[in-house]
Amino acid sequence: MRRKTVVRTGLSALLLVGTWATAGLAPASAAAPDSASTSMSTPAPASAAKKAPASEGLLTAMQKEFGLTKSEAAARLAAEKTATAIETKAERAAGSAYGGSWFSAADNSLTVALTDAKKAAAVRATGATVKIVNHSERALDATMKRIDALSAPAGISSWSVDPKNNRVVVNVLASERDTKAVAAFVAKAEKTGPVTVAETTDAPSTVAAGTVGGDPYYTGNVRCSIGFSVHGGFVTAGHCGPRGQSVRGWDNSAIGNFQGSSFPGNDYAWVNVANGWWTVPVVLGWGSVSDQLVRGSNEAPVGASICRSGSTTHWRCGNLLAKNVTVNYSQGAVHQMVQTSACAEGGDSGGSFISGDQAQGVTSGASGNCTSGGQSFYQPINEILSTYGLTLHTA
Repeated sequence: MRRKTVVRTGLSALLLVGTWATAGLAPASAAAPDSASTSMSTPAPASAAKKAPASEGLLTAMQKEFGLTKSEAAARLAAEKTATAIETKAERAAGSAYGGSWFSAADNSLTVALTDAKKAAAVRATGATVKIVNHSERALDATMKRIDALSAPAGISSWSVDPKNNRVVVNVLASERDTKAVAAFVAKAEKTGPVTVAETTDAPSTVAAGTVGGDPYYTGNVRCSIGFSVHGGFVTAGHCGPRGQSVRGWDNSAIGNFQGSSFPGNDYAWVNVANGWWTVPVVLGWGSVSDQLVRGSNEAPVGASICRSGSTTHWRCGNLLAKNVTVNYSQGAVHQMVQTSACAEGGDSGGSFISGDQAQGVTSGASGNCTSGGQSFYQPINEILSTYGLTLHTA
């Protein structure tokens, strides 16, 4: 263990030091070294982990972000945990009639879309409510794949499955709506299946940042954030560096190298840790909440609350808006992502998304910002683990 790393005060430093794959935290603090270490004067990761259950930090964040009382926040977290478990059982009960599902914070319920009313009783038996629809998730996913095969112009922001409306939504930049290229793309998309067109004002972009000093990690002149610890390293965003790219820590010492990286198409990567660095199953709370233990990677349903941690905007929360989203970045489209209402900015790339104590994914990009408001996109963690044969480091 490298003692000089531990000497650096603050969880932020220990984060990278410990290659916490902790949510893009320390890796890329936008503050100068002195200010970063001063602001992050929190206990060492190990002690923080023992004293601060994940739910406590999330309760605090949810009260702040959603205007809930502590008891309301606790009830919602418990309901979301239940909904996550029900979703798996309900999808199995629905079989080929499954049309997607979503969580409602209004009544803490999980609704499952079904194309076959005969399956309703079995699905309700799992604890879910039922909505009869025309298109199965399989049909909507097939529509997504047909649109993915099209060449999207810059005026197309993204497209995704909307289980509530049982459609695929194509988001178009309002300023480009009447251009020939956008009109042609929309016309082709509408022929692929059940498609709805919506307007948006902001174009999505990846959220890496140039080196500005502070807590790592750094690749060349780019600063990004650690996602989650895995045995042997950490996962992060693919656009932060190509395979073989070296990674440096806050003290400019070598951490490891990108062992695998994919972007565009996907936006994920993993970095090995060596040279005295180690991994810890924690996500940094940045002083806003207690540092969060990671206990698994069960996938949260649409509508659930979700929080992210990154080196620029630190701890931010929002709602999970959509799954199976294709985001059309200037570098190319990235598929099968998740969209949230939590904001993100440059330098947050690669940082972690967590729901309760369950890892969800790594930050890819965003539209808007954390001042005027924005949304963000992440690459699901389980796909990354499966692709590279990695095992999540859990508490």
